[in-house]
Amino acid sequence: MSGQRKRSLSIAGHRTSISLEEPFWEALRRIATAREISVAALVAETDLGRGDTNLSSALRLLVLAHYRALAGETDAG
Repeated sequence: MSGQRKRSLSIAGHRTSISLEEPFWEALRRIATAREISVAALVAETDLGRGDTNLSSALRLLVLAHYRALAGETDAG
């Protein structure tokens, strides 16, 4: 997997930096496009629902859940 890339985004009116590997950034772009929202909006949505989870981890889990759903997998595996 490629190295991490840091990107800066505005979430809820404040700037933050997020480090993710490029394949995750690409997946987030695809998910956002499918939902007809921006990547920043997708990140903000994820930020609101992540609880105590690190934002980068929450985004990776979002990507995983998206592709598991496409594959017809359930949480039970």
